[in-house]
Amino acid sequence: MTAGQRGDSPQFGAILGGIRVPRLGPGRPRTRPDRVLADKAYSSRANRAYRRRRKIGCTIPEKDDQAAHRRARGRQGGRPPTFDAVAYRLRHAVECGVNRLKRHRAVATRYDKLAVRYRATVHIAAINEWL
Repeated sequence: MTAGQRGDSPQFGAILGGIRVPRLGPGRPRTRPDRVLADKAYSSRANRAYRRRRKIGCTIPEKDDQAAHRRARGRQGGRPPTFDAVAYRLRHAVECGVNRLKRHRAVATRYDKLAVRYRATVHIAAINEWL
């Protein structure tokens, strides 16, 4: 959760650091996801470097200005990052779930100043959707 009108992209590392996927049998939960699906807002160099350091696969489209800058550098610009359009379509289900939560006005407008209150609002909206 970010405070106020802050961007979400700087929180990319914190979000991935907080992931815990429980195992079916005994053992610690996994902390490294198989793949990250994100939109163009998360295509920054810092986010890509963090993801590569942790060996996390990703499907993030490249921003047009980043692609133009890379092409302008010629051979020094390197290869474009891989992009799997079929895997990117899986984001649609997640986006639909987020939009269902945003049907609740408090979630969509985010009037709460404290992240704790906003998180509680999201939990209540999720419970309402589940019921």
